[in-house]
Amino acid sequence: MKAFLTTLAILLSLSLTAQQTNWQQEVHYKIDVKLNTKEKSIKASEELEYINHSPDTLTYIWFHIWPNAYKNDKTALYEQYKAGDKEGLSKFKKAVKGYIDSLEFKINGMIVSTEPHPENIDIIKLILPKPLLPGEKISITTPFYVKFPTYFSRSGFIDNAFAVCQWYPKPAVYDSKGWHPIPYLNMGEYYSEFGSFDVSITVPSNYVVAATGTLQNADELAKMKQAGAVNKTKTEDFIQYQPNDNLTTKTLRYTAENVHDFAWFTDDDFVVQYDTLALPSGKVIDAFTFFSNKKNTEWKNSVDFVEDAVRNYSAWIGEYAYPVVNAVEGPGNVSSGGMEYPMVTLITSPEANTELLDAVITHEVGHNWFYGMLASNERDYPWMDEGINTYYQFRYEAEKYKSNSIFGNSLPAEIKQKSTDEFLGLIYNALNGIPMEEPISTPSVNFPNKDEYGMVIYMKTAIWMFLLEKSVGRVELDKAMKAYFDKWKFHHPYPADFKDALEQSIGLKLDTIFSLLNQKGKL
Repeated sequence: MKAFLTTLAILLSLSLTAQQTNWQQEVHYKIDVKLNTKEKSIKASEELEYINHSPDTLTYIWFHIWPNAYKNDKTALYEQYKAGDKEGLSKFKKAVKGYIDSLEFKINGMIVSTEPHPENIDIIKLILPKPLLPGEKISITTPFYVKFPTYFSRSGFIDNAFAVCQWYPKPAVYDSKGWHPIPYLNMGEYYSEFGSFDVSITVPSNYVVAATGTLQNADELAKMKQAGAVNKTKTEDFIQYQPNDNLTTKTLRYTAENVHDFAWFTDDDFVVQYDTLALPSGKVIDAFTFFSNKKNTEWKNSVDFVEDAVRNYSAWIGEYAYPVVNAVEGPGNVSSGGMEYPMVTLITSPEANTELLDAVITHEVGHNWFYGMLASNERDYPWMDEGINTYYQFRYEAEKYKSNSIFGNSLPAEIKQKSTDEFLGLIYNALNGIPMEEPISTPSVNFPNKDEYGMVIYMKTAIWMFLLEKSVGRVELDKAMKAYFDKWKFHHPYPADFKDALEQSIGLKLDTIFSLLNQKGKL
């Protein structure tokens, strides 16, 4: 009996330890924000509920106040440009600068003190008035004001268009590896806590908004859908839906569940395309695209591209979990590709033809899986999002067009006559001949420049995924990726979690193929 009780105690201990290592924090936001189009700024108030699901007692919370990354030449963003991106550095120097201020944090109604980060002005430490015990929650409030920079790194304004991204104070992630307070960078993306958002956005009445979440204003949504459905049948002369009752401003409310970020985009020139998409399970989602009202635009088929992306990724990886998906033509449509946020993505490819625009939209919509629903730590493991997503983008392009956005029009005509599998084999063989020195596992901050980062994290990882596919078979890999998605959806998987999920599904040890993640040079 004593031996049995000892064994039982050990098993219970192991079970509790396993439960503790799978926890994650939870944050629920309520934000009211008003856009000032003349001052190029917003004024807002934020209330968030922070729930401590960790086994640890917290005495402080790190907060990201990332608009300060655009403030001056003392930021990590500036230093990254200076170290390896001459074009970005030039844009930074020429841009109107941005910042965040007017912060006054309160916890449960009491003003609390803060401490600056020792190195980064876009991170701040919030000192808790009393320890936050495991299982407890607190209410944190603050007003804030943001002056937008000229658009050059994901957020800002161009003329009357606004990309409102990384714009609100938000807690850094606290997980089993500790705190992750990270400065905003252009090369190297995000890691944020899951939760919910309830955001009310006040804009001029003639402005159209695209945002994370579901629009709760029934009249505005009906007008948007009506105009968007008509525009889906058009290739030019798109219609714009009209504001209500000659009001000067309108307040739009968006809600979102199981997301870790919120972004919004607005312009007085946007037109909308709209359609519904039925997934095999019977779930129906709304698909919108927002773009400039001009003739001969490649965006005339954009909502079809969004739907194809969602349909294919849902079949390959797992069903799209959100009720709406949006793609937005970027402000001024400066050339930088795109940037993803939950349920909404910005596309900036002004010279794109039909195939390339479709590929960029698909890549950015695809991030809803590997950045949105599977929210890995991209600052340390960018390949888990960008590279895996690029593998699926290449698959999409091959199956739909027999094309590849890396090679574009340089592909010989005879290659397009090959089967899809043969075509992809030739593409990946050619890609593997491009010099890519750094290992795939390199953290984003350790890359010498943006070109090496792009080649290794996007292309070299896609090559690795193709080698994985060839080693286990596409059918087995598809099955394993679905198992990984089902297990880790709305969580923060690390590389070991990814490997374990694949091995459990496939029934094989994958040590050899995963060791290639640390290999320099050609795979």
